[in-house]
Amino acid sequence: MSDDAGQPPAADDERWVAITTRDAAATPPFVYGVITTGVYCRPGCAARQPRRTNVRCFADALTAERAGFRACKRCSSAANLAGEHQAAIARALALLDGASEAPPIAALAAVAGLSRSRFHRIFRDTVGITPQQYIHRWRMKRLDQHLSRGARVTDAALNAGFSSNNRLYDSGNATGLAPAQRRRGAPGEDIRYGITACALGFVAVAATARGICAIELGDDVAGLLQRLSVRFAQAHLAQDPALHDWLAQIVVQIDRPAASLSLPLDIQGTAFQQRVWRSLQQIPLGSTRSYRTVADEIGQPGAARAVAAACAANPLAIVVPCHRVVREDGSLSGYRWGVERKRDLLDREAAARERAAADADAAMPALRHAPAQAEGSGTIVTAGD
Repeated sequence: MSDDAGQPPAADDERWVAITTRDAAATPPFVYGVITTGVYCRPGCAARQPRRTNVRCFADALTAERAGFRACKRCSSAANLAGEHQAAIARALALLDGASEAPPIAALAAVAGLSRSRFHRIFRDTVGITPQQYIHRWRMKRLDQHLSRGARVTDAALNAGFSSNNRLYDSGNATGLAPAQRRRGAPGEDIRYGITACALGFVAVAATARGICAIELGDDVAGLLQRLSVRFAQAHLAQDPALHDWLAQIVVQIDRPAASLSLPLDIQGTAFQQRVWRSLQQIPLGSTRSYRTVADEIGQPGAARAVAAACAANPLAIVVPCHRVVREDGSLSGYRWGVERKRDLLDREAAARERAAADADAAMPALRHAPAQAEGSGTIVTAGD
């Protein structure tokens, strides 16, 4: 009887010897579940030896988990399990990348060997975005390929997997360009860019004459240049040292977060996206919101998933702080520029808020003893001054 069909086998002699001798290097590798505890272990586990009649063997941890066993906290290292999860997701991505049209989520989960709900969670934790968001990006990439070959927007949208033009426009995109502009590659559009190092790796800023249209984070200059070249394929893309001041402000905002950052923006999207992005800019420094809360704040209760999609389409890292939106339980969700960067940004902003509170507390005694200012003196500065 195979490990993957029907009742899982009890330990055969070879595997039982590996279990009793705690042979961590047993080949082929396997895990064993103990039916009395509901836990699965690796052969080298130091836990008390179970009765042989209570042992069931599996080819790997994922198979054991599908059978209802949970990982042993003593021996099932996160690294080993993460490796198996990555392999499962890699199988799903290989199916998608080789497909002429996006397979159903259920098919991707099946090739990964996972239930649909578990596939969704492991995919999100491994890739950083949900399967639906990844498929959307896959379709947008195919859209760009068809548009670059001169296809009409309607034909390109259908060939990319969008059921209609409305679905394409409603889904939005991360460039701030309409699909017709994407087809033309923004011809005649002068887009300047600058790239510099920052605490999160490297940051790139792209701008039109109207303001900043893209802020990207990445691991290296070459990768950021490639992203900009793809997004603005037909535009006049040129490096501009004059963007240094804007880049410097963004770098400072990353290093020493402040309550606000005032920069000229040329950000385009659907009406819904614009409302979400404006709401994100109102989240105080050091605070977070759930997707559901943002949906409520823009008057769209029940649109939490659409809010998540708008966050994923945000073209301006840092300035439009989509990193401040988290799951309902406060845990981190996906982030276009990497979950670790999201965690780093939130940690930096929380520390900045604590410093500001401490400084305010320290200043209170001096303010209490300061002489009163004459009525009518001083200057009130408003946001428009």
